[in-house]
Amino acid sequence: MTEKERVRKPKSQVEVCGYPLSIFFIVVNEFCERFSYYGMRAVLVLYFRYFLKWDDDTATSIYHTFVALCYLTPILGAIIADSWLGKFKTIIYLSIVYTIGQGVMAVSAVHDITDSDRDGSPNNLTLHIALSMVGLLLIALGTGGIKPCVAAFGGDQFEDHQEKQRSTFFSIFYLSINAGSLLSTLITPILRGQECGIHSKQKCYALAFGVPAALMVVALIVFIVGSGMYTKTAPEGNIMLKVCRCIGFALKNRWRHRSSQYSNRNHWMDWAEDKYDKRLIAQIKMVLKVLFLYIPLPMFWALFDQQGSRWTLQATTMDGTFGGIVIQPDQMQTVNPILILVMVPVVDGIVYPLVKKCHLNFTPLRRMTVGMLLAASAFVVAAVVQIQIDKTLPNFPPSDKTQMKVINLANSTVNVTVLPEALNWVAPDFQATDYKEFTTDKVKQVAVIYGNYEKTVQLPFKSGARQTFLVTNTTEIHLEDSLIDDINKKPEEGNNAIRFVNAMQQDVNISAGNANFGVIIPFTQSNYSLLPQGNTTFTIRGQSIKCVTSRILGFGSSYTIVLKRMCNTDEGKIPEDGLVYIEDIKPNTVHMAWQIPQYFLMTSGEVVFSVTGLEFSYSQAPSNMKSVLQAGWLFTVAVGNIIVLIVAEAGQLPDQTKWAEYILFAALLVAVSIAFAIMAYFYTYVDPSEIEAEFDKEEEKRGEFQMNKTPIAEMTSDDYKQTLFDDAMEQASL
Repeated sequence: MTEKERVRKPKSQVEVCGYPLSIFFIVVNEFCERFSYYGMRAVLVLYFRYFLKWDDDTATSIYHTFVALCYLTPILGAIIADSWLGKFKTIIYLSIVYTIGQGVMAVSAVHDITDSDRDGSPNNLTLHIALSMVGLLLIALGTGGIKPCVAAFGGDQFEDHQEKQRSTFFSIFYLSINAGSLLSTLITPILRGQECGIHSKQKCYALAFGVPAALMVVALIVFIVGSGMYTKTAPEGNIMLKVCRCIGFALKNRWRHRSSQYSNRNHWMDWAEDKYDKRLIAQIKMVLKVLFLYIPLPMFWALFDQQGSRWTLQATTMDGTFGGIVIQPDQMQTVNPILILVMVPVVDGIVYPLVKKCHLNFTPLRRMTVGMLLAASAFVVAAVVQIQIDKTLPNFPPSDKTQMKVINLANSTVNVTVLPEALNWVAPDFQATDYKEFTTDKVKQVAVIYGNYEKTVQLPFKSGARQTFLVTNTTEIHLEDSLIDDINKKPEEGNNAIRFVNAMQQDVNISAGNANFGVIIPFTQSNYSLLPQGNTTFTIRGQSIKCVTSRILGFGSSYTIVLKRMCNTDEGKIPEDGLVYIEDIKPNTVHMAWQIPQYFLMTSGEVVFSVTGLEFSYSQAPSNMKSVLQAGWLFTVAVGNIIVLIVAEAGQLPDQTKWAEYILFAALLVAVSIAFAIMAYFYTYVDPSEIEAEFDKEEEKRGEFQMNKTPIAEMTSDDYKQTLFDDAMEQASL
């Protein structure tokens, strides 16, 4: 194939300020695609957790399986582009697959796909899960497949004399990636927080996935519109396949001659010399040296990518109020791209020059070691934060025990004793006790004493549950019917579980926003209703009277509110002593701002590790094998995510010991960092261009030598013998 056939140039190359106009379409495409990917990924783990109702470990495992696939498929995309379709067609076809996947994800998040499910029945939930998995597989194939093509396709648009513009393009390209990531992780959590649904109102994950799907459509259209302006390179054959074949031949040849007397060679790759040229073998040796250093790297990515899973789930148990702004748990991921934009120029322009002035030999591999240690320290900080969070979480009873508290609705102090364990609760009038725990099967009777009244009753306790005993001094209510079930888990998504107990002699009807607690008869309770964080107004209607009261709710709390008195006038406010707020579950009190130090350390590690690692790989790779090392680098990200899902499935730690998992990951990364530092110590830096230049000189000499040889037809017998001898000596020397 000639150079002209290999490269298809547009009929007229339009330039703006020295740049091909075609790169505008590529940059906009990349911005929209990254917005689509990171926007969908930002809310993904919460979609698993709260929409599909998976537990933390399952949500984390599926999330990291998806991310791993996204970093495995670039190898497939590179093979397709280089061997068959070329970059342009590969981007088009896989972007279509990508767009379909985003659309399927949006449909999967529509709450009422069928009329059969209004409450998350298994049949309908199975449909949601099936659509989600299909959508994620298509997205992984699409985003991973185009990943190795778009940047390289952008570089193809420049002529040889536009080296400066090409360098600037890659900076703009990287900026578009971060801009798309930053905006999407800000916007899609807001969209998720809206309420939508056909039959019932739910968090709007369909909208949070739908907008990224729309952006992917825009990305595809923009890229296609610029088609006539692109310089398109035909497929040349995939270097990765060639490298794999050469390595495979060397291993097979070495095994075939394992017992041969000629089995001693300087390097096992030298066994490929029977079929492949020495230049290729030398290049593969350089690549293998770097790939060997990649072995410990997945552990860094195992920690890094948990920002979107474990750290986001951690944020759901924290207080997200920043002044008048409420930050959603998934929005905390924006801290990373913000810090990246700030820290990259600071590290390159200030930190590294200062280190150099201190005459410290801060080599690339040493920088990467420091980056790994910074990531490990981020997880130590995350563990400390988790310990503080755990102190605020409720301690629910095990399966063989019951927790009970007493709410006294009588006019005098009540004394309640569980027999025969002799546990005792003392509650003043219209007050509540703390929870006490006892073995369910051992409890036979409960003795209740207030004033001159004394009664012993048998209550229907439930194992593994929290219950409240309502004590009244009215004969209309039987004590046996006064044991009520409490919420047995912390409210999710930052909501607050609220119920009312009517301690008056009249029926009341209570509502708050979209929640309706219904009619509550005297000395009974309503069901729980979930209310969002913020200022909540309760409207209470009694006999010909309407009262209002307000309460600021935090994140994740549960209250039983006892109504003692109504207001005296229409549209009046209930007096302060008219309501008693009993805290069943504490709100989230650890602020999300405490996650910023761990994000800072992790981002610092990323800047030192990732940027340096890419630079190191590029500098140590032969000119025609930089894509091989890029594929190897992406593969380490995939393996890192596989490590997370293995640990998440194998660990299965209780909620109160999640901090131990953070410490485990930190310890593993420290151990890996030490191994990497030892490997780096023995690594010898090379200049691939110099090695390749040596081979160029060898080939040039051999070419001149062949030109100076006497043609065989004109040789004498002695000349021919001498030529054979010289060729043999030359081969021996090589």
